[in-house]
Amino acid sequence: MKYITVLMDGAGDFPIPELGGKTPYEYANTKTIDKLSQKSVLGLCKTVPDGMPAGSDVANLSALGYDPFIYHTGRSPLEAASIGIKLADTDVTFRCNFVTVSEDGDQYKEKTMLDHSAGDLPTEDSAILLEAIKPIINNGVFSIYLGTSYRNLIVMKNGTTNVSLTPPHDFLGQKIKDHVPAGEIADVIFEMQEKCHQVLSRHPLNIKRKEMGKNPANAISIWGEGKKPMLDDYYQKFGVKGSVISAVDLIKGIGVLAGLKVKQIENATGTINTNFIGKAKGAVEELEAGADFVFLHFEAPDECSHQGDLDDKIKSIEIIDDTVIKYITEELAKQNIDFRMLILPDHYTPISTRTHAAIPVPFMIYDSTKEHKGDLFSEANCKKSGLFIDKGEKLVRMLFDKGVQ
Repeated sequence: MKYITVLMDGAGDFPIPELGGKTPYEYANTKTIDKLSQKSVLGLCKTVPDGMPAGSDVANLSALGYDPFIYHTGRSPLEAASIGIKLADTDVTFRCNFVTVSEDGDQYKEKTMLDHSAGDLPTEDSAILLEAIKPIINNGVFSIYLGTSYRNLIVMKNGTTNVSLTPPHDFLGQKIKDHVPAGEIADVIFEMQEKCHQVLSRHPLNIKRKEMGKNPANAISIWGEGKKPMLDDYYQKFGVKGSVISAVDLIKGIGVLAGLKVKQIENATGTINTNFIGKAKGAVEELEAGADFVFLHFEAPDECSHQGDLDDKIKSIEIIDDTVIKYITEELAKQNIDFRMLILPDHYTPISTRTHAAIPVPFMIYDSTKEHKGDLFSEANCKKSGLFIDKGEKLVRMLFDKGVQ
């Protein structure tokens, strides 16, 4: 038996008036999922424990079977593992986004957060801008490292997590002054952000991006503080050899720390303009090469939600259905390989709010050797099933069990 998790990051949503009261899952043309779900087990799973933030770090740890209460030490240290940064026990890491803020007002704190990703800034542009702000950040205590796309990492030696920092996607359209850092190093972080804005707003690359009609990466946002994490080995925990396929450092970092193989896919971007078929083929290749399990992560629905792009959110779900899930199921069927597939979002990212919500997510488990009485996959139908799993680890153990009851 082979096992596949297809995780559509942030795909969960509320009924939307423009869609006739349907959610993106209900509205999207998903012939493959519809076919599988009517033979699947459907239910809801609580991926974000009470009292924890509805971040992709918390929710994806859950979706991989790690209790965030035990294993979560912050988002950025997971990304550090993907980048290959060796952390000391006393190091503290921070995510550093290139972002777009408004150009009105003289003071930085009076500006508005417009775009948490600076128009999905490509990595090659991020690398150029990173060089411009290194003299501000790299001072013997803080060091900045290039990540993927608009996502970068800062490490603080002998650091502190006694600080309150708001993720930029949580205050889109709001003033910076209403979300300034608080805590021990608040002034230091805000000064970094302010000075970097002064440099970035005048950078030739950003001037060129504006001329091209693109959002300039004219500021940084520092958040996601955390310390060096430790995850139990996945094989020892669940008895399966596995691989992770994702475009984002967070998911790859979890894979590294869990002892899973991280398979790199060319032109995987973390947006709707990613290599969907390459990821699908990569998953099948891993299973053919001996992996028992593949965790296949797609960031596109979440990024579309943060941008408020309903059309592309629907389109991303449709592409995952027709390009990824269809390919994997057909290829495994051709080879007469028995498999079990878990399909779910990690959390809700409603179009109406453009940020994450800690709501139990819909899931379906399809087993090629069994035929259950399921239903069309949707938030409402999964709730109607009456099956509620209160922890991600229980759902993963359900996936890996000898049979789905």
